[in-house]
Amino acid sequence: MSEKNATPVSAAGLKRVLRLPALVLYGIILIQPTAPMPLFGAATNLAQGHVVTTILIGMVAMLFTAISYGRMANVYPNAGSAYTYVGREIHPSMGYFIGWGMIFDYVMNPIICVIWASKACMNFLPDIPFAVYAVFFALLFTGMNLRGIEASARTNTVIATGLGIVIVLFLISAIRYLVLDPPQSLAEWTRPFYNPETFSFSAVSTGASLAVLTYIGFDGISTLSEEVHNPRRNILIASVLVCLITGVLAAIQVYTAQMVWPETTFPDQDTAFCFVAKRAGGQWLFNLVNIALLIATIGSGSGAHLGAGRLLYGMGRDNAIPKKFFSKVHPRTRIPSNNIILVGIIVLIGAFVLTYPLGAQLLNFGALIAFMGVNAASFVHYFLRSRHKNFVFFIVPVLGFAVCLYLWLSLGIKAKIVGLCWLAAGVLYGAYKTSWFRKPLQYAVIETDDDIASPKQ
Repeated sequence: MSEKNATPVSAAGLKRVLRLPALVLYGIILIQPTAPMPLFGAATNLAQGHVVTTILIGMVAMLFTAISYGRMANVYPNAGSAYTYVGREIHPSMGYFIGWGMIFDYVMNPIICVIWASKACMNFLPDIPFAVYAVFFALLFTGMNLRGIEASARTNTVIATGLGIVIVLFLISAIRYLVLDPPQSLAEWTRPFYNPETFSFSAVSTGASLAVLTYIGFDGISTLSEEVHNPRRNILIASVLVCLITGVLAAIQVYTAQMVWPETTFPDQDTAFCFVAKRAGGQWLFNLVNIALLIATIGSGSGAHLGAGRLLYGMGRDNAIPKKFFSKVHPRTRIPSNNIILVGIIVLIGAFVLTYPLGAQLLNFGALIAFMGVNAASFVHYFLRSRHKNFVFFIVPVLGFAVCLYLWLSLGIKAKIVGLCWLAAGVLYGAYKTSWFRKPLQYAVIETDDDIASPKQ
């Protein structure tokens, strides 16, 4: 390469400073170590008490999918989304279909966060109506993202550390409770995994389709490909390790929770884990867990709100949805303000229309479609098109796709009806945009830092 055409990495590129441990820590922070706590009550109800089993089934699905995400991040290191992987590897129309399904994932996340945060506040101030809290949190998420506020890595680390301490305090209190009031038989110790009185494949499968929510966010690791030492190795390993560590931590949390509270009914299903904490440690632990999860939910909800706006911007930029509205960026804040406001309106309406369990299943409806798409893209790229075919390149994405499909089919009937109606609307709109699919959707040309630093002569 001539000196004239060479561009110094330090001048135009991102610095490769992240090694494997830092990448794994980032992924755990992204998911949040308390991820299974908010959905504990809903999962317990759906799976008839087998929450540990549902967490482990979800982990298997995510491990295969994590491998596919890691491999596709090597092919498209700047993209980092199922919408782009599928669209560029398989077909733009399929990418559009996946992106349309992902809108459910991104929009439902802030909705369920508003619902959960409102219920958590009602544990402290029950006289204030749910509607007041819902309006407050919807406006909070919208206002934060309109100002372009994004949590720094240092802040996220502090929050994750605090949540880790809360988990440790809960486990200590739960163990102390079980020592003072132990189960009377060996069968009671194994019931969180398998209870012959209530077990059914249908119930456990439905619960597992919800428990996948525990792992949502691990795919964010793939967006750091340009800042990681040896990304071809470390992105893949970090994605798998994060899913594995999250699954083990989540299983421990819900196992001890079920041992403390073996019943499947709670004073409030949406904030059930707080009441488990109260039984294990008393009012102080109830308050601590409630506050900790409230903080985590606010951070997760505002981040998901921003992510929804960015997804709509990406699809608008490609003219997959109306470009004039969705690709508009505010000249001062440099954020897609139209999308942020629109998502805020949808979130507010959704908080009054949906319940937490239904919203969570709708979120997973879109997420599982995206995961199936990534597994399919990995299969096409690494097995069908590769010169060097490998059995691993065949079996991993096939198993990942199959397990995600099984969980998707196990979603509740309401979630499937609403979700399929949304997909049908997307197909009709896509047909309109492409003259009944005779014209392919076109991806926008994205100007990179290299383009800016080295303009064409």
